[in-house]
Amino acid sequence: MSLWLNALGASVRFHDVNGVRTRCLEAGEGQAVLLLHGIGGHVEAFAKNVVPLAQRYRVIAVDMLGHGMTDKPDGDYMPPDYAAHILALMDTLGIARAHIVGESLGSWVAYWMIQAAPSRVLSWTCCVGAGLQVDGFDNLRSPGVAELRKRSSQASAAPTRDSIRARLEWLFHEPGRFVSDELVETRLRFWSNPAMLRIQPMIAGIMDPERGGQFYITAERLERVATPTYFLWTEFNPTTPWQAAETASRHVRGSRLDIMPNCGHWPQYEDPDGFHQRLLGFLDSVAVGADCTPAS
Repeated sequence: MSLWLNALGASVRFHDVNGVRTRCLEAGEGQAVLLLHGIGGHVEAFAKNVVPLAQRYRVIAVDMLGHGMTDKPDGDYMPPDYAAHILALMDTLGIARAHIVGESLGSWVAYWMIQAAPSRVLSWTCCVGAGLQVDGFDNLRSPGVAELRKRSSQASAAPTRDSIRARLEWLFHEPGRFVSDELVETRLRFWSNPAMLRIQPMIAGIMDPERGGQFYITAERLERVATPTYFLWTEFNPTTPWQAAETASRHVRGSRLDIMPNCGHWPQYEDPDGFHQRLLGFLDSVAVGADCTPAS
């Protein structure tokens, strides 16, 4: 099914966030759920999710700073930079507190939102999250991230249908089922944008252990998290294996862990029904009684 047939019922909106024009895909009412994509991604990563989740929540998928159709200023593009942008977006939208669902880089950003403003994050869903360094596992030095760096570099240096397809195929356990011509064309348009070509080296800098490693989510940092936390992983995640997620979950008091079978790095796209069932079970369990008074 087409990306945008899946998204029928949602609205594309652009918001001025401290001068940064920011694209969002939005639907629903009630407590806010923000969906944050991975590195190089865009709201289309959640095309299958916004409308179903909006049956119970106000759902906002965001093109993060520099990504998709959001503005592309010069900058460091490290997790605290993305986190500051998302918190400012919440201010713009009048959202005092939100559930943050982060996939890959998006989860790393969510952690740094907790560090910056813990009272504003109602819950943290760490979905195949990036940036973990726990008990001997180092995400940025893993073979999966090395392969991601290679494919990303090839696709950003020469954005063609073939290089973009190869980059997208890395995301899926069964790429032949999910890497459609439409998805390739969509990402090709974003990655061929001259502004995107200019900032790609800045965005890629986070995958350098010497730079991104300053912001690792370590066991010590996890032990200080008091936010309700859900580690939602997959059987075949190409970066951080589920065993490392299981280890990480033991460092967050009261956290939950689920492992989705037969999925790679985009479980929300590969098995949306399974993703919604698991995520809503968690969100519903922490949403009761949560104070979501609008920001003044």
